[in-house]
Amino acid sequence: MWYWHGAAIAFSRVKLSHQSDELWVYSSTTRPRGLGRLYPLRPDLQSLMRITPEHVLPLHFRVTGSGHGRDSDVSFDWQALRATGVYEGTRIDEPIQPGDQDDLSVQIAMLTKLLAGQTPDRITEIDKDGVREYDYEREGEEKLDTAIGRIDTIVYASHHPGSPRTTRFWCAASLGYIPLQVQQRRDSAVEWTMRIRSLEHKP
Repeated sequence: MWYWHGAAIAFSRVKLSHQSDELWVYSSTTRPRGLGRLYPLRPDLQSLMRITPEHVLPLHFRVTGSGHGRDSDVSFDWQALRATGVYEGTRIDEPIQPGDQDDLSVQIAMLTKLLAGQTPDRITEIDKDGVREYDYEREGEEKLDTAIGRIDTIVYASHHPGSPRTTRFWCAASLGYIPLQVQQRRDSAVEWTMRIRSLEHKP
């Protein structure tokens, strides 16, 4: 559930599905709630990726329903080392290197690092202007009250150098480091918070 100034405004359902061998699909569907119904956006995101012991390699990233010509459809060619297509309504043709992520695969890249016992120090992510770098650091531990119980979490922060915004993730080691809460702040002011409502695992 997404909260803005304390009010619930949207509900997101995220799903990670194993396709075959090293191929996975990570998807996110968001629908408005409460005051959020005043806005017409219904964004759906999907990332097809290859997960290997060395890398998370996005293959195809798609966004629909984001409105105002901001949808995306990007293909990653790891032989030619190019990302091509449309990102947030802007046509792109950019060089890439292993480790570069899209808006969804970046979350899986963080989780795989944590599951391997590493704290990611920097992850790069494509956008319409090239590649953005995000610094990650561990900030501490916190016992978090959630809809699925009171759970020990480790807090990690992500920050793009030069940006006033910082995003924090409350990750549960006991649940494979799934974030139970995500919060973005601009300087000291909270812009939005996302909290887990339920968790389902299908073997």
